[in-house]
Amino acid sequence: MGIPQPASDGAWLAPAKLNLMLRVLGRRPDGYHRLQTVFQFVDQCDRLFFEPRADGGIERLGGPPEIPPEQDLVVRAARALQEETGCDAGVDIRLEKHLPMGGGLGGGSSDAATTLHALNRLWGTALATERLAEIGLRLGADVPVFVRGDAAWGEGVGESLVPVELPMPWYLVLIPPCQVSTAAVFGDPGLTRDSAPITLGDFLRGNANNDCLATVLANYPVVANAYRWLAERAEAKLTGTGACLFAALPDRAAAEQLLSEVAPEIPAFVARGRNRSPLFASLYGEGSGPTG
Repeated sequence: MGIPQPASDGAWLAPAKLNLMLRVLGRRPDGYHRLQTVFQFVDQCDRLFFEPRADGGIERLGGPPEIPPEQDLVVRAARALQEETGCDAGVDIRLEKHLPMGGGLGGGSSDAATTLHALNRLWGTALATERLAEIGLRLGADVPVFVRGDAAWGEGVGESLVPVELPMPWYLVLIPPCQVSTAAVFGDPGLTRDSAPITLGDFLRGNANNDCLATVLANYPVVANAYRWLAERAEAKLTGTGACLFAALPDRAAAEQLLSEVAPEIPAFVARGRNRSPLFASLYGEGSGPTG
């Protein structure tokens, strides 16, 4: 099997994801929640650069200053791969952050997945994708979908994944200027926790609610205001536990037109939905994803 490749300038892409649907079925004995969701990638990405080093050290160069390097998922992913394989190589990691934190786009999880793939190649550890996904799951429930690289129907805490083929519209994504705490949303007493499970067919026929939406709108006024604006113009949705909102548009021109109407205090972007992670697409194309 081939392996992901960096861009021509040496950057490894870490794409955003959207949760096109999110249902909370109940709380597990360990405190996590049983979920159903649908993941799709968009071609908006963080960019990572890796410089191998021989002394076994792992250092993050740059990156978000509010996250200490030892807590950063890219550093934790590199250390997890070292520990799993016994590799004595090291790396300097430079992260160009374009995806917001606390936005529901999965940026940290995507950065971790890209780190696993990049170092698996650069260190010559040659682990199969599925084993990388197992390492990723220890870092966070969203990491495996980025490791595997396919749009997916997700269950469990989001780690039980079945690849799906979905329409790939153009999306307008709004980034309300706040961070939403996933732990706070799932800990909110008002959160719906008893949704009945549905099937992929139900989702494809239009059952695409996000059970976290009401809780986020009630607790984050800036998200609620942005949601009302978007809902007046398109079918507005929340990704994950937020704060980012999105709407599917008929084509790029329609998405760009709506983008031009967004208030300047709300960051936003237009991106294409992708059923293959941009990390893999240049190698595998849109017709097949990584396996093995």
